[in-house]
Amino acid sequence: MQRGITLFLKAAVILIGLPILAIYIFVVPEIGNFAAELYPESPSIRIWVWTDLYAASIPFYWALVESFRLLVHIERRRAFSDLAVQALKKIKYCGMGVGGLFTLGMPLFYLMAERDDAPGIIVIGMVIVFASLVITVFAAVLQKLLQEAIAIQLENELTV
Repeated sequence: MQRGITLFLKAAVILIGLPILAIYIFVVPEIGNFAAELYPESPSIRIWVWTDLYAASIPFYWALVESFRLLVHIERRRAFSDLAVQALKKIKYCGMGVGGLFTLGMPLFYLMAERDDAPGIIVIGMVIVFASLVITVFAAVLQKLLQEAIAIQLENELTV
């Protein structure tokens, strides 16, 4: 039964990554081109938009890899191990990285929204920032709970 659940979660991790990959392949170049059209006097804005968005993909996909590794640890009955704690710690840092990079990119999104009169761009950026912060806090809480559970488990093993 547990193998089926982890298999489902592994598939979910992969399915999360595929549409984002499609966005990075097809949509992000268009966003950079759109920013360059809005600001023809500043051709480097395209590079800044691309740099920010593509840089945010690195911690995002690293978090997916760590999530996959965490599921492997759970599947192999090593959920209460330091490896799982380390995976959660890396997921936490990746969430901070994505949120930080999108926060750094918010002035670019503001410039695009200001020129195009589309405040939805800022809202989308804020949703991404807050979603990554929620993931960061959730991973930090799980990391702390798992550390406490491991400490209690070790204490019980030493007591017996």
